[in-house]
Amino acid sequence: MSQKILVVDDELEIVKVVRAYLEQSGFRVITASDGSQALAVFRHEQPDLIVLDLNLPQLDGIDVCRAIRRDSNVPIIMLTARVEETDRLIGLEIGADDYITKPFSPREVVARVRTVLRRSTAVPEQSGLITIGALSIDPLKHEVQLHNRSIDLTPSEFNILLVMASQPGRAFSRMDLLDVAQGEAYEGYERSIDVHIKNLRQKLGDEPRDPTYLLTVYGVGYKFSDKVQ
Repeated sequence: MSQKILVVDDELEIVKVVRAYLEQSGFRVITASDGSQALAVFRHEQPDLIVLDLNLPQLDGIDVCRAIRRDSNVPIIMLTARVEETDRLIGLEIGADDYITKPFSPREVVARVRTVLRRSTAVPEQSGLITIGALSIDPLKHEVQLHNRSIDLTPSEFNILLVMASQPGRAFSRMDLLDVAQGEAYEGYERSIDVHIKNLRQKLGDEPRDPTYLLTVYGVGYKFSDKVQ
């Protein structure tokens, strides 16, 4: 059965075009035109991925994303017309996996949907249980536990943590981690890795100035500590 995509935007022409391109590519598409409707459709339909506009009537995309993240780790791609990079990163800070800036090509949307879905459903090369101190990562079950407590991660966050924890002590550049998180390194997106690392540190209880797990390698990127007991 084909994968189901929820497209949420109040610009009906955008919805029409994106829907047509996704359906031509073999996806099933459901739509919503405001935040409240988006949440209702999400809960009823349980889509495999959501393409979510940031600026929506009633509930905006930020509120919708936060509400969904309380219940689900479904992949989310944010659409935004905002031009400032800090604004474009807001979606990532609240749990989106990727974002696309308007105006965009419908083919880009299809490509990014495929990439995010592939990354969220692929069987990891590292399949064995990883246990480092109180942290355990199960690649096959897509589960993370810390002190026997489950940690909810988005697909991008999980993939970044998995690849770093698989090679403690190795320094990864932001471009390396972009490939892990998004499949392709899009120009201007390196800062999105900083947001994913920030979110991971918060969820793991890492102090930003003295982290236990995810260390900053200045001038390079990040690494998973090889000194965790």
